[in-house]
Amino acid sequence: MTTKIVDAILNRALAGADLSPEEGVVLLEQRDTAAIAAIRETANQLRYQQVGDLVTYVINRNINYTNICEQHCSFCAFRRDAGKDGAYWLEWGQIQEKAADAVSKDATEICMQGGLNPEAKINGTSLAYYLKLVKIIKEEFPQLHLHAFSPQEIEFIAKQDGLSYAYVIAALRDAGVGSMPGTAAEILDDDVRRILCPEKTNTATWLEIVGTAHQLGMPTTSTMLSGHIETAKQQIGHLAKLRSLQQTARNQGYSGWITEFILLPFVGQEAPKPLRSRVGYDQPVLADALLLTAVTRIFLGNWIPHHQPSWVKLGIDGATQALLWGCNDLGGTLMEEHITTMAGAQGGTAMEVATLREAINSLGRPAQQRDTLYHKISPTDKAIAMSQ
Repeated sequence: MTTKIVDAILNRALAGADLSPEEGVVLLEQRDTAAIAAIRETANQLRYQQVGDLVTYVINRNINYTNICEQHCSFCAFRRDAGKDGAYWLEWGQIQEKAADAVSKDATEICMQGGLNPEAKINGTSLAYYLKLVKIIKEEFPQLHLHAFSPQEIEFIAKQDGLSYAYVIAALRDAGVGSMPGTAAEILDDDVRRILCPEKTNTATWLEIVGTAHQLGMPTTSTMLSGHIETAKQQIGHLAKLRSLQQTARNQGYSGWITEFILLPFVGQEAPKPLRSRVGYDQPVLADALLLTAVTRIFLGNWIPHHQPSWVKLGIDGATQALLWGCNDLGGTLMEEHITTMAGAQGGTAMEVATLREAINSLGRPAQQRDTLYHKISPTDKAIAMSQ
């Protein structure tokens, strides 16, 4: 009976239907080898139907401008209190140097996020500090796409300065921010968030901020932190909320939208002990991540066609496998990744273009450089030479 139910669900998906949350849970709870194989194959077929065989990647650099943070998320090994060992706050010159280094390596994107530092102000206002972060990069390197400041940072700035979310987003957009990382989502379920990140924005506020960004013409990404204390039902609930956001953006004709979905499996090796003990493992369980990857493609693909694994969390081999479970993008070079690496991830802090292309080509799939918004880019001679 279970096989017949799974087959019926997969056939509906292949026919172009959006699955119900209940159907998504049925797929996620499968443990039968044949059923999981059928889910993987369906995800792979839908990936081909929706985006083809091309696998994309972006040349980008992370700038995590500070790890000083007023919050204490139970999974975070990155944050520090001001004045404590390992705490840092980059100076303006250091940020400019990192941006210049990215440009020298043909990056098209800077991804910038950081801790919630109450002292990060200029003339007493937080927004002025964040606007200067944008200005010092965009004035010197206007060609760079600035993918910056999560919904959590938007809420932080708004609360610090007594401003609306729309005002903050519009100001950052007008200063040169091109898109918003859909991070700080973790699991969009407040029962989970009360344990995982009780000081963070709640589900409704995260959705409000991302929806406001879309209305104001700012694209966002979307993410899920998976494999900790959440259930299959909560995972699917998270995906359903993302799908609804995208449906609203498309149906209302907003000029902002969700560009991609990125699965972020939990890495617990250096996480605070209470959560690490509760989860019971240090590194992601690849089989669980791959099944969720496939179900995500089946559930979201009609509305969010671009799906990306995290090579930082899964390693390049695990991320390459994810390309067979519904993913069509291998992410970015990053150049300097701190947040996940400090949690104990073993994928590394940077990736060479050559390694990304080699991984893609190993599957017999064509590789294509892209920009942040998934426009194709022809690699420069310099980038090609660097990748060899």
